[in-house]
Amino acid sequence: MTDAQVGQVARGDRRRTALLEALDQHLREGSLDSINIADISRSAGVTRSAFYFYFDNKAAAVAALMNEMYDESMVATDLLRGDGTPAERVEGMVRGLFTAWDRHEHLYRAMYDARATSTTVRELWDNDRESFVPVIAQIIDAERAAGNAPAGADSSHLASVLLELNDRMLERLALGGPLGRDELVDAVVTVWVQTIYGEVAR
Repeated sequence: MTDAQVGQVARGDRRRTALLEALDQHLREGSLDSINIADISRSAGVTRSAFYFYFDNKAAAVAALMNEMYDESMVATDLLRGDGTPAERVEGMVRGLFTAWDRHEHLYRAMYDARATSTTVRELWDNDRESFVPVIAQIIDAERAAGNAPAGADSSHLASVLLELNDRMLERLALGGPLGRDELVDAVVTVWVQTIYGEVAR
């Protein structure tokens, strides 16, 4: 790649970053529906055509912003391998997800809006969640092999359902519901622990 080509790639990366930063800022101030592409482009200092060069629509741009959330979710999941009782480790994971939600509440809300209207974004969301299934399944298998958890249903199937539960939990935070945060934490931790370790493990 020539120096000129490298420069073009760098400028392209800066434009894309500027667009995502502008979208992030607008989402802190309003809903996805209230934001238009002209506003995002103007704030980023680029043209509308530049926006469409990188993203098909607002929903696709929101999905790109969610990559940071994915990384933070992986960090929270790693807490399942840490020290402590099963309940302590699971609670650490759940509260880690809540912490990520607190930092990016505006993105979660925007992603739920985008997921409802865009098949592409919904598939991206589902694929991101499913990418955690082998990680959780490996942890379950390791706990069973160590004698810390009883044999049971296929670990991949359990992991998929438990991750769906986390998804619904975060959706309740975004949309509201009858349970408070601590009540959600306690209920989700109980389901995870009893599903993996059995009724006696706390």
